[in-house]
Amino acid sequence: MTAAIVLAGGRASRLGGAAKPLLEVGGRTLLDHAVAAVADCDPVIVVGPRMPVAGNIAWVRENPPFGGPVAAIAAGLAHLGSTALETAEVYVLAADLPNADEAVALLRRHPLSPSEDGVCLSDASGRMQWLTGRYRVDALRAAAQALPDEGRDASARALLGGLTLTAVDAGGLAADIDTWDDLERARAKTQGHRRDDAPEETT
Repeated sequence: MTAAIVLAGGRASRLGGAAKPLLEVGGRTLLDHAVAAVADCDPVIVVGPRMPVAGNIAWVRENPPFGGPVAAIAAGLAHLGSTALETAEVYVLAADLPNADEAVALLRRHPLSPSEDGVCLSDASGRMQWLTGRYRVDALRAAAQALPDEGRDASARALLGGLTLTAVDAGGLAADIDTWDDLERARAKTQGHRRDDAPEETT
């Protein structure tokens, strides 16, 4: 069984505190993109304040609220532990990816070998995108339990840097939305794809 933890509780300081998961790209909110990408997982846990979203999900909140992505992952793992399911792997997905469907599809194409703790995407510059990955639950839980204060304000590198991970080059698929310019670029790209896919007019 594979679960999913969707991280939707950030402050979005570079967006003036806007509710980033509710920003729309291609006619859907970023949160809807993320949840739809992992809709076949069980359970799908969204960590953050409750927001409108389609799908069968469980809501939890990190401790304390706005305690950072590692605290959010720890909260998701704690809920996962209470579900009594035999869950071997878990997707971790930030709710600010306009290409969430394609990103998750790319992760799916890289099954974990016995020697790997997980796989995550890397961007065009080669930087690890820790919050777009698939991890072994036992390895992720052990790493989270080793951090103080339930992971409060810890970096993703502190949680995941000691695991045996494979990075998958995703190029632009790993791009997230941190600024208004990022949002406009994502919207423009989506509109460009729609024009490319439109049927040619005949006379």
